[in-house]
Amino acid sequence: MTSYLIRRLLQAIIVVLGVTVVAFILQNLIATGPSLAKAIIGPRATAAQIRAFVATYGLNRPLPVQYWSFLWQVLHGNLGYSFKQNQSVDSILGQQLPKDILLVGSSLVLSLLIAIPLGIAQAVRRNRLADHVGTGVSLLLYSMPTYWLSLLLIAAFAVSLHMLPAEAPQGVTVTQILAQPQGLVLPVLSLTLVSYALFSRYMRSAAIENLAQDYIRTAHAKGLPRRLVHRRHLLRNSLIPVITMVGLSLPGILTAGLVTEYVFNFPGIGLTFFNAATTDDYPVELGITVLVGLATVAGNLLADVAYAVLDPRVRYD
Repeated sequence: MTSYLIRRLLQAIIVVLGVTVVAFILQNLIATGPSLAKAIIGPRATAAQIRAFVATYGLNRPLPVQYWSFLWQVLHGNLGYSFKQNQSVDSILGQQLPKDILLVGSSLVLSLLIAIPLGIAQAVRRNRLADHVGTGVSLLLYSMPTYWLSLLLIAAFAVSLHMLPAEAPQGVTVTQILAQPQGLVLPVLSLTLVSYALFSRYMRSAAIENLAQDYIRTAHAKGLPRRLVHRRHLLRNSLIPVITMVGLSLPGILTAGLVTEYVFNFPGIGLTFFNAATTDDYPVELGITVLVGLATVAGNLLADVAYAVLDPRVRYD
């Protein structure tokens, strides 16, 4: 197990370096040198101000030197400085990240709590009415764009029924967000429904495959109660594909809520990234891109570790 974890960790480090290289190259393809300085300072910047900015921040140095400086800052937890917001990118993300964890994290937990038991129930009752209904609902939700589902929820519960507010809670801290719990219902519900549709399909398929395995038939032949067989044997082995999706959902804490945050005006990292893209706030864009890349690598690493825990055969492959 130790050697397996070391191999995966080394691979993760290499991928992280690759992420920083790609993000840095993309940044320089968008804007570099004087053009980047003018975008950061503003359109009214004079030629002297642009030259001073380029010299101060080393934008006239060779790209490998600039990358090394960028990587050194990232390794020290410095993701840059937003001159448009007059704030470091670290502090911006530090303010927004807890709110994204609340929004996307709660929807992820709720979707798993719903999808796992329903996926197993559909597999056990395959081709029956409950299975057909569950399959139809999950396919409908999975094929529906997130923004469209969000607008439908707003039209139903905010505009027509006047039960819930159409806008998410506004606040700088999580405490301020939680002070208006009704405003969280529609954003969390929107993300939960989409995630549930995805997880339930994977859970159902994995459970159907495992129900046909010899160890399940052997457990039934030994006279074990059906609930015990499903809980001890079927559930654990069927969770393996879902673990991959959960690991890949980790970056969603930063990005999957972008459309939802925009529709409901939720003050999170997704909305921050959208605003940075529309205002040419390149340091914020680059910082969030690197952070999302790190979260993606971390999610895959956690999924690999969970694989090894659930199925010991994986670590020897």
